[in-house]
Amino acid sequence: MKSVCRLLLAVVPAAVLLSCVSSERRLEAPRSTTQMRLEDIEASVAEAPEHALHLLGAFGIAYGDSLSDADSQRAVRLRENALGTLAAKYRKAVEERSWLDAASCARSLRAVGAGVDAPSDAYYLLRRSRELLDKNDEVPAFLTAALAHRIEPLSEEDARLFLNRAVETGQRRTAAFFAKIIGKLGGKTTEAEKAFISQSSPPSEMIKGVATVWVDRGIKIDKGMGIPDRVIGSAFFIDRRGYLVTNYHVVESEVDPKYEGYSRLYIRLGDSSTPRIPAKVVGWDPLLDLALIKAEIEPAFVFGVLDEADLEPGERVLAIGSPAGLESTVTAGIVSAVGRKLLQIGSVVQIDAAVNHGNSGGPVVDMDGRLAGVVFAGIEQFEGLNFAVPVSRLADALPALYKGGRVERPWIGCSLYEGREGAEIIYVAPGTPAADQRMPEGSLVVSLGGMQAKTIRELQDTLFLRQPGELISVVTGDGKSRVLETAARPRSPWVKAYETDSRERLAAPLFGLLLASSGGGAFSPQFVVRRVLRGSVADEAGLSENDPVSVKGFAMDEDAGIAVIDLFVKKRRMGYLESTIRLPALVNTPDTL
Repeated sequence: MKSVCRLLLAVVPAAVLLSCVSSERRLEAPRSTTQMRLEDIEASVAEAPEHALHLLGAFGIAYGDSLSDADSQRAVRLRENALGTLAAKYRKAVEERSWLDAASCARSLRAVGAGVDAPSDAYYLLRRSRELLDKNDEVPAFLTAALAHRIEPLSEEDARLFLNRAVETGQRRTAAFFAKIIGKLGGKTTEAEKAFISQSSPPSEMIKGVATVWVDRGIKIDKGMGIPDRVIGSAFFIDRRGYLVTNYHVVESEVDPKYEGYSRLYIRLGDSSTPRIPAKVVGWDPLLDLALIKAEIEPAFVFGVLDEADLEPGERVLAIGSPAGLESTVTAGIVSAVGRKLLQIGSVVQIDAAVNHGNSGGPVVDMDGRLAGVVFAGIEQFEGLNFAVPVSRLADALPALYKGGRVERPWIGCSLYEGREGAEIIYVAPGTPAADQRMPEGSLVVSLGGMQAKTIRELQDTLFLRQPGELISVVTGDGKSRVLETAARPRSPWVKAYETDSRERLAAPLFGLLLASSGGGAFSPQFVVRRVLRGSVADEAGLSENDPVSVKGFAMDEDAGIAVIDLFVKKRRMGYLESTIRLPALVNTPDTL
């Protein structure tokens, strides 16, 4: 009787739904899959033309020559409508003087070959920088002008405009940056400007621009005893209006929605007898471990971020901060290495200057007083292994930090391996733009956004300054060109992929282990090693091609940032000796695009 009742409960709602369908709808022919997909695309043309064009690209790849004439013609019309909407969006951004949005739309139009009349990005960035200067937002103006100069050299007139303001606001290193541009153009600076730029800043002066960061998180209970819960870090002023740079992990509890406890942010100048000054977080970038904070104070010294130090291994540097809360501490060392891959985007600088808890977020400077980087990590077990985000990456990141809130960086959803021939796609994550358009694993990325590139760093630098949601062209080694809509990069991309993809496929981006099926049932699949990436975790473990393996376990700890895979393997090089090995890897791998 109960089973009959359950059946009636399941059938009745379906019958009600069917009864609501009109007689006209009952006589309509069933729609094909292509028609339904085209309807979905049509729904996004008016509000999100970039997304519609991305989906049309995926639609063409999926169905190709199998489309009916009617569907082909409809796809062409949708593309024309989407391009028209995107062009109208661009014109509106220009009319409203939303220069960054105009630049994004122009890049998207160029990606699909429809933006030939739009100026280069330098035009929009320069307009934006001039407006910021008029609003007395000097540092964002200088940074934006520098980005424009990288794309298209500034004129002497424009460079002199920014030089004059840098001198007026006392930003010596920024003035030096624009003076160099004028010099390369054959222009001259005044004796007063030369004298101002030539002055050096001793450590005793730079200390005045460094603050101790206190994050008061109330009281924590440990073994029945209440203990003050405080996070101590360092920060340094980059703007006379009281803006400071620090690490995201220092102020994380201020902005992390998962944190539910008490948290109050302060800075302190000088020693412990000076008052604590309330501060707030303006913008934060977890991927680069950077944050911009602000206090209502005019600093005695401001660090410039444009006349950056070009560090080489062996060069002497200073680190300034508050290790263990000891304010105004200066330590010296050398650059141990450059190009270390510890972050998801770009590389970092390794230094051996003494760095301890409390130094995080403090500046690293060269012996000429130029900012070289931001301290963000050290390895406690090994003395002298410390790392800093290079100032070039900081300068690129700051405009987005000044806009406020959590910074979103774009990505297309690939894991790359850099070999002799270039950057190869070894993994495409499900549900990403790259997966939508079936970017081929095993193929090289030849160009991105019209820029030829052979290294992962070049590709990441090209993508870094784009906005999520804009279109970018990608040419792969198979000769095909695709236009993809960039998506917002997840904080931990492979954690998300862990929820939707097989463990065996994730062995490629995490452990450098590419597998091929060798049979077995659904409950005991067998694999053989198809390839081991040189320098990967799998390579260091001694695995080699054609080794039979099976996956016995796979775990991922997002909080610890660690993934672990257990393999049963027969090592061919050891006479097919059977063994079970465990491979650990960092979840946030650096070679992603």
